[in-house]
Amino acid sequence: MNTQISPASPAPAPPVMRIRALSKVYRMGEIEVHALRSVDLDLYAGEFVVILGASGSGKSTLLNILGGLDTPSGGTLRYLDHDLSAANERSLTRYRREHVGFVFQFYNLLPSLTALENVELVTEIAPRARNAREVLELVGLTDRLNHFPAQLSGGEQQRVAIARALAKRPDVLLCDEPTGSLDFPTGRRVLQVLEQANRELGTLTVVITHNAAIAAMASRVIRLSSGRIGQTEVNATRAAAEEISW
Repeated sequence: MNTQISPASPAPAPPVMRIRALSKVYRMGEIEVHALRSVDLDLYAGEFVVILGASGSGKSTLLNILGGLDTPSGGTLRYLDHDLSAANERSLTRYRREHVGFVFQFYNLLPSLTALENVELVTEIAPRARNAREVLELVGLTDRLNHFPAQLSGGEQQRVAIARALAKRPDVLLCDEPTGSLDFPTGRRVLQVLEQANRELGTLTVVITHNAAIAAMASRVIRLSSGRIGQTEVNATRAAAEEISW
């Protein structure tokens, strides 16, 4: 009798980021503020992760530590085979420059430079940079290359900020309330750009927000409360950004 052996299932891909027992304590005189409390989290290539939480829940602190802008008080954070929780400032600077793109609520564009020049600033220092014109085309700003920030709407400025982040070819794109200062139609356009970049470039995208409606477009939703992960949900079907409303 012949015995057939079923092929082994492929091993799951290792996480891009692996976080264990992560904590962050801020000291204000004699007072200790526990921003993060023993957070465990794995993040994978190609994911679109939404981290939800009210003000003070610890989501911005978590994002800053993921991006190498802050360091934890305890626990471990690994990016691939790099231990970021033990890295010095020089190593963290290199990590930010080579692997991470940031999009903040406020656009942080240089007012004296055009949209194209704002993006070109990044391409001059990033080792794997994309062409600045091409990435501005990706976010729908081909006809606004030579406009200064004061000549752009809020949504256009945010798209320049996204283009600037994507120009680095980041492995990780971290977005802190990217629609927080925008009206609904403009905010949804920005979400469409993030969705497109995640789909076409395969960049791990992490969006922190207090806007629960955005959770529908995520592959995974993580809810933070008082510095702890309270609930994690996986969306079997992701909503398109154009379907989101709030």
